[in-house]
Amino acid sequence: MNLESLHQLLRSVAAGKTSVEDAGKKLMHISFEDIDFAHIDHHRSLRKGFPEVIFGQGKTADQIIGIMGKMILQENVVLVTRIEEQKAGKVISRFPDAEYHSDAKMVIWGEIKNPQAGKGTILVLSAGTSDIPVAKEAFLTAKAMGNDVESVFDVGVAGIHRLFDHKRLLTQASVLVVVAGMEGALPSVVAGMVSRPIIAVPTSIGYGASLGGLTALFAMLNSCSSNVAVVNIDNGFGAGYMAAMINRV
Repeated sequence: MNLESLHQLLRSVAAGKTSVEDAGKKLMHISFEDIDFAHIDHHRSLRKGFPEVIFGQGKTADQIIGIMGKMILQENVVLVTRIEEQKAGKVISRFPDAEYHSDAKMVIWGEIKNPQAGKGTILVLSAGTSDIPVAKEAFLTAKAMGNDVESVFDVGVAGIHRLFDHKRLLTQASVLVVVAGMEGALPSVVAGMVSRPIIAVPTSIGYGASLGGLTALFAMLNSCSSNVAVVNIDNGFGAGYMAAMINRV
């Protein structure tokens, strides 16, 4: 339950349109709801401004459906991350209003009631085409949280002139998410060009010495640009969420 729906319920009780008993039933699970295999944090929207996000990896389709079914009763938007296509098909068959984004492996149901929660534009960049799935996870997360989001893909340091062609977008964005594998150099380059926070996302894309993204992670953590913060390897969701939170301030 978010703050807007809580206020609506309280106003309805005050106006005599909703009984105290009915309101009590709706508020019974305002903290959390125990459905055996999950304790759903319904209070998170009130506490943090956005609902709990379902991590699909390791969950069965039936578990995801069970959690979504309870959340949809109280939320305007529900996100499922890291969900494979086969499981997503079962989820979509149960909730046909939801949409599966195969590139980002995300299911999104509903939409935020306040589509302009952010105060500026978030820009998501990927160093290579192979980094797009992680970049799209960041893009869709920030978008679902009510932000204007732009994206530019495949502008890595191997052809840096491609990045310079988008200088206007770079300088106008309020927050930038920069996704890169291989040697992970792009966030430092972008950070040196702008006066905005950069959220760097290392990906597991690369040859053997990339060590599954560790090389890119270490490079980003050791960036000489002072406006770079780093999330975990392949964590596009975390980057998009953090960018949205910064963009609210």
